[in-house]
Amino acid sequence: MPTSPKSGAAPAHPSDRAAPPSDKELVLKVIPLPADTNGNGDIFGGWVMAQVDLAGSVIPARYARGRMATVAVNEFIFKQPVRVGDILSFYSAVTRIGRTSVSVQVEVFAERYGAQGHFVKVTQASLTYVAIDEEGRPRPIER
Repeated sequence: MPTSPKSGAAPAHPSDRAAPPSDKELVLKVIPLPADTNGNGDIFGGWVMAQVDLAGSVIPARYARGRMATVAVNEFIFKQPVRVGDILSFYSAVTRIGRTSVSVQVEVFAERYGAQGHFVKVTQASLTYVAIDEEGRPRPIER
């Protein structure tokens, strides 16, 4: 497959293309930089995980209305590599609201460098956040 001379990225195969979800909220956009790469030249998975954690916390923060913490990464799937210069869009939706916790699904789509407007789903994850008090103990979420 030919590569782009600037990014080294193979163009997305037409079957890899996806439309951003209409049932989730856009909560974060970010462009990874060269400092975020791993030994293979792709974006380090830990960097992607940190961004997903930030994006995933946006909606639960509205319910927690105070301190909260990530208590579980229930699922995390890297579907495609992320590359320098990709425009990443993070979409999230609540999947469950408990007494002290909120679970969300996060999907990440990349607009590849030089192919803006075409989206590729690169990551999906499920996370759970818990509302905490000043001592770090779980506290009820007010509804």
